[in-house]
Amino acid sequence: MSKYSKAPVDFTGLKTIGLAERGGKVKAADFASEYSRGSGMAAWLDSLPHILAGDSFRRVVDALVAAREKRRAIIWGLGGHVIKCGLAPVLAGLMRRGYATLFALNGAAAIHDFEIAMACCTSEDVEAALPGGRFGSAEETGRDMNRAIRRGDAEDLGIGESLGKWLDGGWDAAAKSAFGGSSLLVQAYGQSVPVTVHVTIGADTPHMHPEADGAAIGRASHRDFRLFCSYVADLHEGGVYINAGSAVTLPEVFLKSVSALRNLGRPLADFTTANFDFLQHYRPRVNVVERPHAGAGGAGYSITGHHEIMLPLLAAALIERGA
Repeated sequence: MSKYSKAPVDFTGLKTIGLAERGGKVKAADFASEYSRGSGMAAWLDSLPHILAGDSFRRVVDALVAAREKRRAIIWGLGGHVIKCGLAPVLAGLMRRGYATLFALNGAAAIHDFEIAMACCTSEDVEAALPGGRFGSAEETGRDMNRAIRRGDAEDLGIGESLGKWLDGGWDAAAKSAFGGSSLLVQAYGQSVPVTVHVTIGADTPHMHPEADGAAIGRASHRDFRLFCSYVADLHEGGVYINAGSAVTLPEVFLKSVSALRNLGRPLADFTTANFDFLQHYRPRVNVVERPHAGAGGAGYSITGHHEIMLPLLAAALIERGA
């Protein structure tokens, strides 16, 4: 006999209901179907379950197709990992098909893309370089990015356009990129699709270089923020904003742009947002997926997975859907 003062609860009188009466949120009709060999990307998309991320992925695809058809803004916010995982050609291809009206980069994304354009390589071994103080000291990266920013600032350009013009040989034919086909900065500049760069002073390696000009960097990045706001305004009634791989900077930039536009009396409602990342962080969830839609309609989605897999899948689905 137990020494405890209370006895276990007797469930004899517990009331039950039939399974058919109870129902369920998951139904067999929503299950995935088996993919048939050779049936193609559209059939693969149709085969996904109509449950959770399966439907979220479809809705993001639908929103992007609708935004292009209605000529609403499609804005991509990109962190460094997206670029250094080799996805610039995928994004440039979507741009040429009308699935990008602006690319917003954090400082890391701009650095990786700039180095690819110049030298066809990027992403140094930090652990090997840091003990001797060599991390972030690449001469050409710091020198040429800072020179481009200063030249562009003198012409009232933002950082994104300045880097694109530099790599395209707009100021000096000798500086023209040898590997522009792999660079989003170069490809976007050639198509006149804006690129904005949103830096955090001290967070990017070119800020360590002797040629860094804080005033020019600050002015040019602020100019890019204001340009970014102009395109965010075009999300109203049907646009799409995608945050891919930026956990802090771009979600904050996006939220501030939304607030600034509404403060100025600009209508901004009924658009779609999505966060693509291999981890779902706090700021992308609240600042991209949730807060912008409070009282404003539209919808936000979180798609979890590696960029180097999920973004090509998204691009393939769009290519299948689009003419």
